[in-house]
Amino acid sequence: MSDGVATMESVEGEPRATLRAENLTKTYLTGEREFKALDNVDLKLYAGEMVVLLGPSGSGKSTLLNIIGGLDTPTSGRVFFNDLDITACDELELTRYRRDCVGFVFQFYNLIASLTARENIALVTEIAQDPIDPAEALSVVGLDHRVDHFPAQLSGGEQQRVAIARAIAKQPQLLLCDEPTGALDSKTGIVVLEAIERVNHELGTTTAIITHNAVTAGMADRVLFLGDGRITHIECNAERKSAKSLAW
Repeated sequence: MSDGVATMESVEGEPRATLRAENLTKTYLTGEREFKALDNVDLKLYAGEMVVLLGPSGSGKSTLLNIIGGLDTPTSGRVFFNDLDITACDELELTRYRRDCVGFVFQFYNLIASLTARENIALVTEIAQDPIDPAEALSVVGLDHRVDHFPAQLSGGEQQRVAIARAIAKQPQLLLCDEPTGALDSKTGIVVLEAIERVNHELGTTTAIITHNAVTAGMADRVLFLGDGRITHIECNAERKSAKSLAW
């Protein structure tokens, strides 16, 4: 990544944020009307924490995650990752940021059907700077016994855990999850949340989870509530619940 980018200053008495977003606005034109998906959002994510983003459809959750993950750009505002202003990056720098620093988990698993679990993960580790072995990544999510199985031989929850293993195999500093349990039943969803929880605890990966399910908020350090493109309020949990203790 290029030298000379703007740096992020820490505030006295406050821990330095791994990621900081300032005054993020994202505006879309729908016909002749403007729609603000984000409206002057400020956000900080600290090293090793888990944050849950809650809000109805259209509240701006996915837009916010896509911008901080380098998949989209804001209409205005800035995003800093450590010392890098990613809103000032060119396409090559953004590609490196996504490749080296961010792991993504989506509602749908996007596994390649003709490749085994190990081979799906190897697609990422072969281009990563400091990857862990695919088998080790699968062990972290409890699938060390499924390394040579194809997606069709795996349940939906197992496929999602392979997707999580793929996301963390490159050892990203950020893990961004957009409705990771949205396509799963509650029992399977909790197993997937346990995998994300384990990644956060054992690897210290800063983790943000988008969900419609308010129960998931119990496992977070902080809960961000979004509405109409704004963070309406933030709640901190005095103690995190284990994913296993959740029920919906």
